[in-house]
Amino acid sequence: MNILMLSSTFPYPPSRGGTELRTFNLLKYLNRHHHVTLVTQRHADVQDAEVEELRQWVSDLVIFPLPAAPQPQRGLIALSGKVGRFLTSMVKVTPPNVLYRYSPAMQAWVDNYLQTGHCDVITCEHSVNEIYIKPQFRNSVRTVVNIHSSVSGWVRSHLEMAASPYAVRDRLYLNLLLERYEKRYCSKFTQIVVTTKEDKSQVQKFSAGTPIEVIPNGVDLELYPYRSQDPSNHRLVFVGAMDASHNIDAAQFFVLEVLPVLQQRYPEATFSIVGTRPAPEVLALASRPGVTVTGNVPSIAEQLHQASICVIPLRTGYGIKNKTLEAMAAGVPVVSGDRGLEGLDVDISKPVKALRANRVEEYIAAISRLFEDGRLREQLSRNARALIETEYTWEAVGQRYEKVLSVVKC
Repeated sequence: MNILMLSSTFPYPPSRGGTELRTFNLLKYLNRHHHVTLVTQRHADVQDAEVEELRQWVSDLVIFPLPAAPQPQRGLIALSGKVGRFLTSMVKVTPPNVLYRYSPAMQAWVDNYLQTGHCDVITCEHSVNEIYIKPQFRNSVRTVVNIHSSVSGWVRSHLEMAASPYAVRDRLYLNLLLERYEKRYCSKFTQIVVTTKEDKSQVQKFSAGTPIEVIPNGVDLELYPYRSQDPSNHRLVFVGAMDASHNIDAAQFFVLEVLPVLQQRYPEATFSIVGTRPAPEVLALASRPGVTVTGNVPSIAEQLHQASICVIPLRTGYGIKNKTLEAMAAGVPVVSGDRGLEGLDVDISKPVKALRANRVEEYIAAISRLFEDGRLREQLSRNARALIETEYTWEAVGQRYEKVLSVVKC
C-alpha cells in the first residue's frame, strides 16, 4: 500500500510521550511492508539529528513548522484573546489546540498529494490531525483516524476528579463544544481506531455507524527486558511524563493520601516519581519523607527493576497506558487503579497479572500483600510478562493495524 500518515506531533524520539511512542512504532512496522509517507510538524525542541534519524524509518518524510502556541497575555488583551478563540472554536466546531496547530501549507500539500492518485489510505495519528481530512476525501481514498483517547471522555474524567487545572474553561468546552466536535470529525472517516474497549464505548456515541476497531499499544521488549531478580525491598515506583495533568494528580494523590498511611505500617517504604519535565507541584512532593523525584533518567527499565512494586495511581483519563504495559514487560508487579488498567484483562480472569486498587485502603491492602508475599510478587511478574509477550508487542499491534488499513472499504 501507499500510506499517507499525518502527525502534527513529531514522532521522534518515541520516548517523548505516548503519542510519539504509538505513532513511531506503527510507522516503523508499516514501513517494512509498505510505502509510508509521513507528513509531520517540527516544534522548537526537535534537533536536526532527530530529523535524520526519523528519516531512516519512513519511505518519505515531509516536515512543516508547527505554528507557535498563543502567548499568555494580561488584562483586557488576554480576555479579548480568550473570547476570540472561544468564538472561533464554536463557529468551526473545533477545539483551540487543534486550530492553532493547523498549517495551511500542510493542507495544500495533502490536497495536492491526493490529486496524484498514488495514495491508498490516509491515517491520522491522533484525532488532532483530523482537521486535514475533508469529507469528500472518503469518496476516493480510505481514511482512518487513530484516536488515542476520546477528548470529551478525557476532559469529563478530569472534571469529575477535580484534576483539571482549568476547570471553568474545560466545563464550558465540554458542555458546548467537545461532543459536537467528536461527532463532526468521526463522520469524515471510513474507519476509526481506538486503544481500549472503554474508549470504543465513548466514541460510539459520535461515530454514526462508522466501524471502530480496538488496537492497543505495545512494548519494545529490548528496551524493557525482564528483571533478573526480585529486589525484595519496600521501594515503590511511578513512571510517566510528570508535566501531564493526569500524572500530576496521580502523584499528588499517592504521596499525600496513600503513602503516609503505608509508612505507618512500613516506615522504610519509599516512593520514586520517575519521568521527564516534573511540574512544580510534583517537585514539591520531594520534600515529603521517602519521596524522590528523579526527572529524566537514562533508563526507565532500570528504575523499574530497582523497585518491588510499580504503582499506577491514575484517577483520570482514557486510553491504554504505556506505563502499565512497560512495567508488566519489565516483570515488576503492578498495583493500579481502573484508569491505569484500562483495556487490560489482568485481574478478572486467571492467572492474575496485576492488582487493582482505587481507594486508599485498597492501595494499602494490595501493596501490603505484595510486600509480605514474595511468591505472589513472582507470580504477578511472570504472568504479566507472558501476557505482554503474547499480545502486546509492537509486532503484534502493527499486524493488527496493517490489517485494518488493508480491509477498509470506501
